[in-house]
Amino acid sequence: MRAILYDTFGGAEVLSLKDTDKPEPGPGDVRVKVVTVGVNPLDYKRRYGWVEQFYPTTFPAVPGLEFAGVVDALGDGAGDTFAVGDEVFGLTRTGAYAEYALAGDIAHKPAALSFEAAAALPVAGETAQRVLDELGLAQGETLLLHGAAGAVGQVAVQFAVARGATVVGTASPANHDFLRTLGAVPVAYGAGLADRVRAAAPQGVDAVFDAAGHDALPVSIALRGGTTDRIVTIADMTAAEHGVPFSAGGTPSEQVRAYLAAHARLAVEGRLAVPVVEAFPLADAAKAQELSEAGHVRGKLVITV
Repeated sequence: MRAILYDTFGGAEVLSLKDTDKPEPGPGDVRVKVVTVGVNPLDYKRRYGWVEQFYPTTFPAVPGLEFAGVVDALGDGAGDTFAVGDEVFGLTRTGAYAEYALAGDIAHKPAALSFEAAAALPVAGETAQRVLDELGLAQGETLLLHGAAGAVGQVAVQFAVARGATVVGTASPANHDFLRTLGAVPVAYGAGLADRVRAAAPQGVDAVFDAAGHDALPVSIALRGGTTDRIVTIADMTAAEHGVPFSAGGTPSEQVRAYLAAHARLAVEGRLAVPVVEAFPLADAAKAQELSEAGHVRGKLVITV
């Protein structure tokens, strides 16, 4: 099969398209023919070796966590839930930037959901749901969300608004009108952020979700009155220095699969949207990661295999 591989940490230049062996399904395994891959900031952070304490790498490595595709082969005992030919989406154990992968947590893809839309859901949906639960965000509260226009941020806005919360979302001015359509109160990041947030939320901030990084934690702590309580980041690797938890997963598999099914239903019903802004062929995976790393992507980048 063809796959994107890298055998050392570094920039996008370490990625190369190569022929390699298909992963063979063992007992209980589901192998999928990958159709579409979701591109995430975590992909380039793992490529640089920045998150080894959470996601250790074995070389040669295939990037990518999330995909949509078709079941291709089943290991012994894996036929109770899935059958060859089923359209599925979710997470992979062997890397998604490849023609074939072994599935991790997956769910059936609804026929009404495109492969591109399905591949955009797993990481953003699980991450947003997990962090909002960790924060204990409730109806009537105010959430400060850094990086509100990114894929995770957009889903978090939608989930938080559905909970009855007020969302103040940081983003570049070009994304403000878009965030208003999702129900958020947008503010520009950068110098003077604290004053802008206080003006947008004179009632105060009950919780902070940092999906952006870029030194958002000090101002977040100040806006919480000096406490680190109810602040969570998924983007700032210096979190421990500030006494803030870094959320890196750990959701039980059964819960992840339930999230996948629930989020797909919401997407089909038009109550959850993660817009796909650009698709790249597998050979251009490095370009996709470079664009992701540059930031300012409103929505999701995907790779078609």
